[in-house]
Amino acid sequence: MSTVATGQTFEHPALFYRTAQEYTTQTVRFVRDGLAAGEPVAVAVPGPNLELIKAGLGTDAERVVFLDMTEAGRNPGRIIPRVLRAFADAHPHTRVRIIGEPIWPGRTAVEYPACAQHEALINAAFAGRAATILCPYDQAGLDPDVLADARATHPLLITQGRAHLSDVYDWQAVLARYNERLPPAPDAATFSFAAGELPAVRTFAVEQARRLGLTGERLGDAELAVAELTTNSVIHGGGQGALAIWAEAGQVVCEVRDAGRLTDPLAGRLPADPHQSDGRGLMAVHTMADLVRVHASADGTAVRFYLDL
Repeated sequence: MSTVATGQTFEHPALFYRTAQEYTTQTVRFVRDGLAAGEPVAVAVPGPNLELIKAGLGTDAERVVFLDMTEAGRNPGRIIPRVLRAFADAHPHTRVRIIGEPIWPGRTAVEYPACAQHEALINAAFAGRAATILCPYDQAGLDPDVLADARATHPLLITQGRAHLSDVYDWQAVLARYNERLPPAPDAATFSFAAGELPAVRTFAVEQARRLGLTGERLGDAELAVAELTTNSVIHGGGQGALAIWAEAGQVVCEVRDAGRLTDPLAGRLPADPHQSDGRGLMAVHTMADLVRVHASADGTAVRFYLDL
């Protein structure tokens, strides 16, 4: 069965599976359909599932790009620019086919809102693109609420090998639902800053991150991410902001709040325009961090990033 059409439109089906055999059968068929149509194919799924697909494809695996999603998509906010769009943009003149599995059993409650928003935003990021992105969901291992969100973020659903349209498709509603307020940690170290205090807030962040256990490259990531976000606050967020930093569940967490209004939900998730000098700060944060959470409202914006210790 060919699960999707091959026209010049974007297709975004969700594949619901219960067993490894069902997973392998459906994903291998999807890949081979793409190869037979002459489409470039990429597979970005968690490591064990990656091996299932490779084994199922046999020698056809040599014609496919493989990525371990637990590494490439550790932060859901970098999947669109660094995985999906990177592959699609490398083949601008032909339809591409991708398997992307960003949600798996083991994703934490802190990570999940960013995962759900990612799945919703794929529909905006690829609107009008000649691409098919299949997203597998483990019905046996994922929470029912996660599966319900999948039905809302994917216009086409595949269950037991049968494809049908979703009657609850509404990706904007999912995006809005997970635009959650981010309550600050009560034990956070804080620093309020304005334009003249950017060097000082950067020094403060490095001192606190080191005290909390970051070293080496991770400490450098914290410094650069804070520099990007605090500079954005000064330029786009009313000229001032507030930094908070603390440790939580084996991670150092940094948050920058300001009065700026972030109106583009794809900010930081699309490849930067080479002809523009701004718009790269949030992208850099997504690239460095293990997780990024954003809350945007009429009152301002909070960007929170997590770095593993």
